[in-house]
This record gives sequence, structure tokens and C-alpha cells, in this order.
Amino acid sequence: MILNASGCLDALTAPGVARSLDAFVTKTVTPLPRAGNPPVRIAETDVGMLNSIGLANPGRERFLGETLPRLRALGVPLWVSVGGFAAHEYAETCAAIEDVEAVELNLSCPNVDDAPEMAAEIVAACRAATALPLYAKLSPATWDLAEVARAVADAGADGLSLVNTIRGLALDERSLRPRLGPAVGGLSGPALKPVALAAVWACHRAVRLPIVGMGGVQTGRDVLELFAVGATAVALGTVLFADPDAPTRIRSELADELARLSLASPSEAVGIAHAGAALSVS
Repeated sequence: MILNASGCLDALTAPGVARSLDAFVTKTVTPLPRAGNPPVRIAETDVGMLNSIGLANPGRERFLGETLPRLRALGVPLWVSVGGFAAHEYAETCAAIEDVEAVELNLSCPNVDDAPEMAAEIVAACRAATALPLYAKLSPATWDLAEVARAVADAGADGLSLVNTIRGLALDERSLRPRLGPAVGGLSGPALKPVALAAVWACHRAVRLPIVGMGGVQTGRDVLELFAVGATAVALGTVLFADPDAPTRIRSELADELARLSLASPSEAVGIAHAGAALSVS
């Protein structure tokens, strides 16, 4: 299954791209509207892209009343990304959401991703508020990500989304001042791939939950490697900004990679990096 990473695609302005995915993940929704961070919000670097959007969104009421009905009209399975700054905020939003495929809990906001017990508290509150599948989106910026994975699994998460961006900073070539308005932003793109592989590897060994792998996916080979370390689905992020045809291209490349390794389906590749068995190359 191929999805988009939350915030990396506007399905209402690019419905054709959204329909080329197996499911569309919304931007993160918070209880109240957020204007986001001051510009500049996006900066390209040699190794990827920095962004500091600041969870800009219209808020829960407008999202449920205006945005969600328009997204449903696209005919694409929907995952709703939910954010907040306290467990009850997440839970209240989850309780208000109906008739979507899944909810992705953005647990990578400030003061959330550093404490496994806080992530677990949020998941437990949301589990009590909804029967919808809950995927916990975790940050790699923690010393023991497997510990966080075990905590959210015990609290009732149905799956994991790995990983969110890591913090980075870029300086202007002439002024040597930060290029982003808030100075520091989230780094995505090719540099994130080894981080994502390590995170999926660790969490696959720690829990038996489905994992959506993301971070630096550019090619079918990248998808295959995320499957190999334990992902059961993959989300595309930065690549969608430059290549709207990426979902179709990557599916084709993945099929070629599977055939080259004599694998009949993506499911045969899931977790194969942990098995130690040699593959035959055609």
C-alpha cells in the first residue's frame, strides 16, 4: 500500500495524484485553527528539504464541516492526521471523526515525542474515544524508539507511522543567517532514509504492529528496503513536490525490483532483512 506523508500533498488541488495513491492522509488537524509559523517556511538543501509549517490548519470544526466532505467526494480512502497539545485534545478530535479508514496520531509535536509515557497517554485517550484504527506517528529523535513503540502498542495503537522529520537548520549563503523564519525546521528527503530504515527495523523487532514506513522514499528500491526492514506500507513525502507521477513510477520500479529478486509480491519482502536468508537475483 502506498500513501502520502501527511502535509506533502493537497488532494483538493491535485486530485489526480491523490487518486493514484491507495489512501490519502490529510494534513494534521488541531482543535483550534493555527496560522502556522512565520515565513520563510520551506528551504531546499543539498540533502533534502527543510520545512517549518507549524501545523497550519483551519481547525477541527472547519475541517469536519468543510474540508472532510470535499475530500470524501474524491473517492479515495482517507486517513485523518490528528494533532494537539494534550491527550484530551487528541481524543476529542478522534471522537468527532467518522467513516474514514484510519486516524494517524501525530505524536511528534513539541513536548510529545520525548516521553514514551506521554505518547502512551495520548494513544490510550484516543483508544477510549474511537473504534477507528489508530496509527501512532513517531519521531526518530528519541533515544529508544522501540520503547516508545512498545508503550503506544500497549496503550492500544493499531499501527505505527515511521518516521516524522528530524530537526535541521540551513544558513543563507551570503548573510549566514537561518534561511527559515523560525530558524529550525524538519528535515525530509533522501537524508532521512537511513534514519527511517533504522527506526522501522527497531520497531519491527519490538512490536508486532503494521508499520507505514516513510522518509526519503524516491524509488521503488527505497520502498523495497522499507518493506525488508519491516514496513507493511509506505508513504511518499518530499518526492511528491518534484514528481507528481511518483506513485505510478514507484509502483512500476517496485515490481521490477521484486521480479529481479524472484519475489512474487511485496508481502514476501516484509521483514526479510531480519531473516538472514540469501535471495536469488534474476
